[in-house]
Amino acid sequence: MSILWRCGALIALGIFVGVLAQYEWQPRDAFDEIKVKFDRATGDNCPILHVSDLFLPEETVSHLPDIKEFDQNPIFPNRTALLLLHNMALTRGFFWSYILQSRFIRPAINDTYDPGMMYYFLSTVADVSANPSINASAVYFSPNTSFSSSYRGFFNKTFPRFAPRTYRLDDFNDPIHLHKISTMNTFDVRDLGAFSPDSISHDYSTDFYKINEWYKAWLPDIVENRHDTKTTYQVEIRYANNTNETFTFHGPPGADEDPGPVRFTRPYFDCGRSNKWLVSAVVPIADIYPRHTQFRHIEYPKYTAVSVIEMDFERIDINQCPKGEGNKGKNKFADTARCKKETTECEPLDGWGFRRGGYQCRCRPGFRLPSVVRRPFLGEILERASDEQYYNGFDCKRIGWIHKTPIDWYRLPQYTREKYLNHYYEYKNYTKGATSLHSEKVNVNEVLNFILGVTENTCKNFHSQDLVLNGDVAFGAKTQFANEAKMALRLANFISAFLQISDPLEVYSGKRVADKPLTEDQMMGETLSLVMGNSRIWTAATYWDRSKFTNRTLFAPFAYKTQKNSRKFKLEDVARINKTGEDYTELPYFKLLKQRWAANFDSLEKYYMKMRIRHNETGEHSQKYEHYPNFYHAATMDHGFWTAPKFECKGYVKKWLITYAAPFFGFDSLKVKLEFKGIVAVSMNMLQLDINQCPDDYYVPNAFKNTHKCDEKTSYCVPIQGREYELGGYKCECLQGYEYPYEDPITYFDGQLVEAEFLNIVNDEKSRYDTFKCRLAGAAALRVEFTILSAVLLLTWMMFRRWSR
Repeated sequence: MSILWRCGALIALGIFVGVLAQYEWQPRDAFDEIKVKFDRATGDNCPILHVSDLFLPEETVSHLPDIKEFDQNPIFPNRTALLLLHNMALTRGFFWSYILQSRFIRPAINDTYDPGMMYYFLSTVADVSANPSINASAVYFSPNTSFSSSYRGFFNKTFPRFAPRTYRLDDFNDPIHLHKISTMNTFDVRDLGAFSPDSISHDYSTDFYKINEWYKAWLPDIVENRHDTKTTYQVEIRYANNTNETFTFHGPPGADEDPGPVRFTRPYFDCGRSNKWLVSAVVPIADIYPRHTQFRHIEYPKYTAVSVIEMDFERIDINQCPKGEGNKGKNKFADTARCKKETTECEPLDGWGFRRGGYQCRCRPGFRLPSVVRRPFLGEILERASDEQYYNGFDCKRIGWIHKTPIDWYRLPQYTREKYLNHYYEYKNYTKGATSLHSEKVNVNEVLNFILGVTENTCKNFHSQDLVLNGDVAFGAKTQFANEAKMALRLANFISAFLQISDPLEVYSGKRVADKPLTEDQMMGETLSLVMGNSRIWTAATYWDRSKFTNRTLFAPFAYKTQKNSRKFKLEDVARINKTGEDYTELPYFKLLKQRWAANFDSLEKYYMKMRIRHNETGEHSQKYEHYPNFYHAATMDHGFWTAPKFECKGYVKKWLITYAAPFFGFDSLKVKLEFKGIVAVSMNMLQLDINQCPDDYYVPNAFKNTHKCDEKTSYCVPIQGREYELGGYKCECLQGYEYPYEDPITYFDGQLVEAEFLNIVNDEKSRYDTFKCRLAGAAALRVEFTILSAVLLLTWMMFRRWSR
């Protein structure tokens, strides 16, 4: 019995030690170094940490979006959140620059047209509420450059400091939510410019603030020599009364300038505020300073503030793969993947954030997966493996006999050609033009020929019904254009918040006055900024319902651009088009959303705010904003509407456009219940979508589903991103038990090449399509397994002995 107990103890000890030593085979690398620094800073000790301990190296966030490459290289899914961060900051930079200078549009009176404080606060709230990946938003003004209309007798005076900021709170323990479920819909809103003059560490414009790298990115702006150093943008405005105006204003640097308009900061610990590691995108805000001097020669454009949009560092994917072609640039975590370089190569995956294992190990050219392995080795499995598992597995097998890629090819025999045409029968009997979309199985070549053949010059030759496509032709728009839809949703959320919280008739004690109602300039600027801040948005509009905008029966600012990378934009109030049946209130998606939200608003999202504002003009300290209601209801992405692709032959932008519309709401005249006030709509070019030709479930509405040309017996289809509205946006990977037979730097058949060679078969020309097949995986080489051979010989000898008796 004692022997059994001893054996059991030894086994338990072995298991315990084995678990403790499971990762000892892994050498310390850059991830461990950053993780130690990441865990060191907390909300309790960050005030006494050295400033270097509050920042991570710049190269810990790699592959940052570059505005100069947006139209050349695709943005992959693991950087779409950073792209939204980039575009949101740029949009806000354009808006604040426009609205601060738009007073030159109006007659000079003894008042200021600047937005009030509540406009700033609710604007930053909407930035965060409409975008789950964004966790904070702020506008930081330089000292004594912020003019306000929120105090009586404050004309041409400035706040010493002004910095409205909103960040998302975890409301798990909030008494408002009795279910104890974190909704992430509660926001801390405060003016960081309200602090005691004796507390210099709260001054965000000084070095004592420690983490204000976002401020130093553009401010203070010291203009030397020439005063015309700020980039100018031109807007052609047409009002409802058909009067025209060309307004030129100063804004952030252009996309073609160096540096560009957006700067990303190093990851920093947001000490004393959200107490998280954040990364921010920073865009400067331009204004004419000083103001109202009556001497224009001393008023010059200057960066007076910055727009800062922040997101959690933990949510940004790291790239552990080695550097190489297509994977260049600074990267702290480069080459920390555990892939065995002799037989495998690393490929990053998206959605892993700041943790190990966000990659997979694919077989290198000349190697194949073992027959018992179906897909590439996952990095997460490698990172958790023991040393015995790691060193004895996760290898690809060498392919023993490799073919040379065929150089000369020929026309396929007629029977072979007929075999393929019978399988893809839609290439034998097909129709051209718009009717090609209505076949039982579409001929994708003819469908694309029709869609790409509709242009500004040829659209008049088609019937109006042919210029409206089915929604399945734009499959993937909801995910690929999600960032653009979120920007429209952000504006809808802001209008909802302002209409429900800000009351222009409210009376405050002291000199403070309530914000005035929304103005035409503000709505025009908000709409225009959507087009200016996102290269994929071609048109943007804010359609107000009848008699819902102040002192206007109809009001609908519509902004658009006619070409990319331009500094000239157009803006008009389409309320001027008031012919019966042609005004914007007759748009199908406007009527649909108005009917949908005619009575019941229970499904709208509810957002709470904990707000602290300045006590007085000088902002000597902050105070709680005692106001009810301090929450608002607004739409989410699912409450919006996606239209089918349409070519507007008589429209402002003659392209295949997909529109997303989001509703906004406010109280009725009695302030008793909510009511529909209008919609915000943005339109994107359908031809910037990626086509998915791979198989999918029967219920997925994709017009191009299962139109790939991979050999289904030996390979399977995998989508490739970034090829937009062209055929061949996929690759043919070998199935389990098959191998890529050619001497090639890749291990798959490229979809564009497959489509081109198949088209040669259709046209009865020379083609090598018949060679695009994986072959059955065989032995890597001839060898003898002596163990098996010995066992077979022993078994044979025993059977022979038995029979001989």
